[in-house]
Amino acid sequence: MAFFAKGRVFAAATVVAMLALATGAQAAASCGKNGAGFDAWKQEFAAEARADGVGQRGLSALAGATYATRTIAADRAIHKAFSGSVENFMKRRGASAIISRGRALKKQNAAMFAKIEQDYGVPPGVLLAIWGMETGFGASMGNQNTVSAILTLAYDCRRPEYFTPHAIAALKLVDRGALSAESVGAMHGEIGHTQFLPGNVLKYGVGSGNLRDRNTALASTANYLKDHGWRAGASYQANMGAIAEWNSASVYQQAIARIAEAIDAE
Repeated sequence: MAFFAKGRVFAAATVVAMLALATGAQAAASCGKNGAGFDAWKQEFAAEARADGVGQRGLSALAGATYATRTIAADRAIHKAFSGSVENFMKRRGASAIISRGRALKKQNAAMFAKIEQDYGVPPGVLLAIWGMETGFGASMGNQNTVSAILTLAYDCRRPEYFTPHAIAALKLVDRGALSAESVGAMHGEIGHTQFLPGNVLKYGVGSGNLRDRNTALASTANYLKDHGWRAGASYQANMGAIAEWNSASVYQQAIARIAEAIDAE
C-alpha cells in the first residue's frame, strides 16, 4: 500500500492513545518543515522513545537515522497516485496482470490460502489483490531506509501525530531484531509483501512477524482485515468497510474489490 491511509490506518482515538503512550511524561519533540532541525529533533525524540521503553538498539538506530528527502517528496505527491477514475487507476496499476498472476498463485498455493481462510475467514482473492497491488507479489518491496523514512515523517509537521506511534514501533522492532537500522521498505516506512506500517506489524503481525516472509505477510493481512470487521462468507461489496480500513482512497478500495472478485471467480 503506497501510504494513503492503509494497512495502515489507526482510528483517531487509537492514534491519540498511542501517542500518549509514546510520549509518556515527556513533552512532544518539535516538528520541522525541512531537514535543518532533524538532528536536534532526534535528540528530543530519544527521550520520548526511552520513556516508552525503546532500548539501546532502537536508540542507536534513531541516532543513525537521516532525513529522508525522497520520503518527503513522495508524501507531498501522494494524492496524485490515487487520482482519476477507478478504471484509469486499475489500468495504471496493472489490474489485468494482477488478476492473471493472482489466479495462478491461488492455484499454486491452494493449501496455504485454505488455511488462512479457515483461520481468519478471509478469502484468497482480496489477499492476492492487495499483495499484487502493493508489491507486485513481492517483486518490489521498496529500497528506502525504513527507520529514516518513518522518523522523518514523525518529525515532519504535516502529520506527526499519525506517524509518531509508528516511529516508536519501528524502534521497538529494531530492539526485537525484526528490523535493523539498515532495513529497507517503501517510501512511508511500510514493510514487507503487503506493506504494513511498523505499528501495524506490532499489532497484527502473526507468527514471527516477519512481513518479508510471504506466508506471514498474507496471514497478517488476513488478521488485520478480520480485526477491522471482515465478515466471512459475505460479498466483497459487503466487506468494503474492512477494505476501507486498509486504504482510505476510494479508487483503491473499488479496485481491490473488483480484482478480488475476478480472482475468486475462478
